[in-house]
Amino acid sequence: MAVKSTKAGGLPSIKSTVNQLIKSKQVRQNMVNLYRVNKHNGFDCPGCAWGDEKDGTFRFCENGAKAVAWESTELTVGPEFFAQHTVSELNKQSDHWLEGQGRLTHPLRYNAQSDRYEPISWDDAFALVADKLKSLHSPDELELYTSGRASNEASFIYQMFGRAFGSNNFPDCSNMCHEASGIALNQSIGVGKGTVVLKDFTLADTIFVYGQNPGTNHPRMLNALRAAAKRGATIVSVNNLKEVGLQKFASPQKPAELLGLETVQISSRYVSPKLGGDYAVARGMAKAIFANHADKIDSSFVDDHTAGFAEYQTVVESTSWEAIEQQSGLDKATLEELAMLFVASSKTISTWAMGITQHLYSVETIKEIVSLHLLTGALGLPGAGLSPVRGHSNVQGNRTMGILESPKPDFNQRMKDTFGFNPPEKPGHRVYDMLAALHAKQSRVLICLGGNIVAANADTPFTTASVGNAELLVSIATKLNRTHVTAKHDALLLPCLGRTEVDMQASGNQAITVEDTFSMVHGSTGTTEPQSDNIKSETEIIARIAAHTLGENTPVNWQALIDNYDNIRDLIAKVIPGFDDMNEKIAEPGGFHLYNAAANREWKNQAGKALFNTNALPEHLFSDNVLARIKQQSQPVFTMQTLRSHDQYNTTIYGMNDRYRGVFGERNIVFMNAEDLARLNIQEGALVDIETVWSDDVVRKVTRFKALSYDIPQGNVASYYPEANPLVPFHSVGKLSATPTSKAVPVKITPVAVIH
Repeated sequence: MAVKSTKAGGLPSIKSTVNQLIKSKQVRQNMVNLYRVNKHNGFDCPGCAWGDEKDGTFRFCENGAKAVAWESTELTVGPEFFAQHTVSELNKQSDHWLEGQGRLTHPLRYNAQSDRYEPISWDDAFALVADKLKSLHSPDELELYTSGRASNEASFIYQMFGRAFGSNNFPDCSNMCHEASGIALNQSIGVGKGTVVLKDFTLADTIFVYGQNPGTNHPRMLNALRAAAKRGATIVSVNNLKEVGLQKFASPQKPAELLGLETVQISSRYVSPKLGGDYAVARGMAKAIFANHADKIDSSFVDDHTAGFAEYQTVVESTSWEAIEQQSGLDKATLEELAMLFVASSKTISTWAMGITQHLYSVETIKEIVSLHLLTGALGLPGAGLSPVRGHSNVQGNRTMGILESPKPDFNQRMKDTFGFNPPEKPGHRVYDMLAALHAKQSRVLICLGGNIVAANADTPFTTASVGNAELLVSIATKLNRTHVTAKHDALLLPCLGRTEVDMQASGNQAITVEDTFSMVHGSTGTTEPQSDNIKSETEIIARIAAHTLGENTPVNWQALIDNYDNIRDLIAKVIPGFDDMNEKIAEPGGFHLYNAAANREWKNQAGKALFNTNALPEHLFSDNVLARIKQQSQPVFTMQTLRSHDQYNTTIYGMNDRYRGVFGERNIVFMNAEDLARLNIQEGALVDIETVWSDDVVRKVTRFKALSYDIPQGNVASYYPEANPLVPFHSVGKLSATPTSKAVPVKITPVAVIH
């Protein structure tokens, strides 16, 4: 078994942070950066979206330090680098190696004949994009992808440009992670965001943590959980793997804990359901509440604020314990215990991440979690509510700014009133639609505002082929990544500023804004000098593409927006509700909070009420066609999930270690239950091949992965992404959400034959 850490944080976190600073070759500058990160008049961490109070000496975690040092590095990648490497050669390198080469410093154009990126002037690059867009037969042939790192200002003018051009094709990284959260919450409570703020974690009596690993994915969350545990709150972790960060945590900012003299027990109760079993877990809890705790149901809240209660009660009570136990992997007694903990107080928070959202029935699962809160009225009270924990730092703000494929009529009307053009009304593309359209050559141009779509998405061969079909691939980026070396035709690499860097325009150094997972909007201002005079801000790059493309049909003075981002924020205030006086509000320490109707028990959905989930528990977690293929197999079929290592954030791989899980120097790993290893007669550390079992005839297989035993339910396995992404079928997506089902992939595992 991998020898994993016994606690998260502590001195190893400090050592890891120092190592990253040394690797950046800008130790002094990055020490200054870390002092300024997540503070008023500082810059927002380019990592996760967890919120902060914006005070105190230090406001960063180990992975935040990695993100800052990874961005603010002395290493550079310019024309001389590409003169030495063809794109085909670069595509053979690892994801870690590609990003580790340093910051992009010059605009570059891919030459398909020489298979190299070559220098191009900024003006020629903008003209090239404009000429190609003007040649399209329809605006629908343009895809405008957005990463969750883009600022509110960049996202706003990006969508303004796209809609002025005539397209609603705004796929973004939310489509691959929390899309189900937005859909389920919008339908259930009328707001597609969480209802709690950071202060609620200081008031909650009970916190349920579903399907997430904060020790790796958003470590600053552990400070909130640590404080809650120390004051006596009950924390219940419902997670497929036993993750050390949800068990014990030693805050690196507390001397006694840093030195190993003290640790804090995070979870009062930790249960590990089967992959995809969280729907049944929540349904079992509801069934136990009706049977054993009917007196805890808040009848006044149910009567005044909800609809569908009777139907919900009927469907819950008709669900058999046999089905619940079989699907969840937990027994009735355990689920009754969880129900008892849930109803112990109305001050209960439920928080979740991609362990919930990347399944076939993710939307229904989240609706079932919402329904538990509706039963007890644990919504719209201090210390109570719903908290989907978003990933990248401004992924929530991107959506608020209009990065969505199907805007509501009132948004379109405000766009028309402000800019004088009629925005397109036909729904556009999400990531799934975009890749399908590119694969079929129905879309011709892909512009990526940050991100690494090839490494991030499922079914790597399919995704690679889709992106490779783009007649023009434009990447606005800080570093080289897998998407850039997928180019087959024409492509541009346009280097942009990072969060840490000065953005000097005509009116001075510009601030941008972001929105965290608690709907707090705050400013971010870089102070590090850019690595090259040839680097431009995301905002300027987008504005100049728009100006070149739209010409006389432009709705705004793009140069004025470039010169002073206050002008962009004045436009945001006219279009986006809640952003009145935006420039004045972001000058306040901590920024401002966006009003949340559901948190105030106002229901803005179609029904005008908070809705219970009235769907039946599905009989199976795979489609009938897939189940038929599974039954045909002569060997055991496991359910696999992809996950991150500790030295990783999204597709950025900082190193080859996973300290908390006891893995060092490698990434081709599959974690398995010890009894499953014995059943297959596989020795600890042996090499195996992993192949997907699916309803089509496509072979999806990865080879020579090391099998390690881990505390995971029998029948379930886990591997790192992007290495395991080739196993996730492109068409295996969540119902309604179209999100890759990366946490539920049926696979068979075969030992690699030993050649003597």
